[in-house]
Amino acid sequence: MSLLRPLRFTAAIKPQFAIVAQRFNSWSAVPLGPPDAILGITEAFKKDQHPDKMNLGVGAYRDDHGKPYVLNAVHKAEQLVVAANMDKEYAAITGVADFRRLAAELAYHPTATALQDKRVATAQALSGTGALRVAAVLLNRFVCTTPETQSVWLPNPTWGNHIPIFQDAGFKVEKYRYYDSKTCGLDINGLLEDLSTKATPGSAVLLHACAHNPTGVDPTQEQWKEIAEVVKQRDLKPLFDMAYQGFASGDSDRDAWALRHFVDVGFQPIVTQSFSKNMGLYGERVGLLSVVTGSPEEAAAVESQIKIIIRPMYSNPPIHGARVAAKVMSTPELNAEWLVELKGMADRINSMRSQLVQQLADEGSIRDWSHITNQIGMFCYSGMSPDQVAQITADHHVYLTKDGRISMAGVSSENVGHLAHAMHAVTK
Repeated sequence: MSLLRPLRFTAAIKPQFAIVAQRFNSWSAVPLGPPDAILGITEAFKKDQHPDKMNLGVGAYRDDHGKPYVLNAVHKAEQLVVAANMDKEYAAITGVADFRRLAAELAYHPTATALQDKRVATAQALSGTGALRVAAVLLNRFVCTTPETQSVWLPNPTWGNHIPIFQDAGFKVEKYRYYDSKTCGLDINGLLEDLSTKATPGSAVLLHACAHNPTGVDPTQEQWKEIAEVVKQRDLKPLFDMAYQGFASGDSDRDAWALRHFVDVGFQPIVTQSFSKNMGLYGERVGLLSVVTGSPEEAAAVESQIKIIIRPMYSNPPIHGARVAAKVMSTPELNAEWLVELKGMADRINSMRSQLVQQLADEGSIRDWSHITNQIGMFCYSGMSPDQVAQITADHHVYLTKDGRISMAGVSSENVGHLAHAMHAVTK
């Protein structure tokens, strides 16, 4: 017979356990955090059973049937990577070397003087978000080091995640005027005034390289020159967030024009790149952080400090997605196919913009919707008010953020008519 007997809890013992549990409960004071706005929209969309429902909140590309799209070039590259039967050892702290080189060439151009002179420090990062987080720590630790300069100026509005990324890195977040709600376009005068009179010299300024998120409003090349001049005069430290290179216009060189102009006129910017949109590598978390410096020695020093930041944060990045991206960019046939597919994605979104404007007119709308086609990239600031957004969701089952931002990737030839009808109904 076993000498072990099951432990039985008497009525007297149970309260004692409750007291002990309460004494050692470290988490009772943790409040429930607010839900993510985009995920909340997606959850509401999933619960809706209406056959014509539309989800225009998620920032991920969809094909003309509303399905996730894996690029052919990426699929072929992945097969080549798997067939190579490479090991799964840790990457270096700064990631896959071939990917870093090729991604930097995509951003700056293969013949860029800064690259030829080995003045650019690079590190593979956890897509654009991870690159921004490391960049923020680097800026805070070595560039914006005084109480007066530990501010980052963000466009108003900007991608929502920019704010907590920089706040968590110790920055005070300030905003410069960007979007003009009256014209649904760029408030260039307000932008220049804020940066030239309000931004503290030596503080950081974040610039969307192309396809501004969430408005889709980009400066012209002449306006970028004006912005560069103000940033120079005010001695601001530019950080370019480039999440949509090639995806905005379909031309990766055109989309990198602003960054390259800043480098050409002498700036030493920090640049964050994401390959989520332009290669569809969302879940692979593929990105690059790069910093233009004044010499190879400076680049080596900056890279060493980036390693020190990354090591306790996530040690090193994942290798598979970076290998796939590198294979696409380094194989001539795959690179050519990728660029064609990239332009195809951009063209589809631009086509949806044009069709939406035309069908709004067909519905009888007399409003000026030209801003929809003037804007660029994945997102469109529709100009709808929060009340109109609530109405279009309640009455027409169209889900989007309350600021009226439409993810054009969710619009297709199958549902653009429904969207036009719904928008006209709530705005007439």
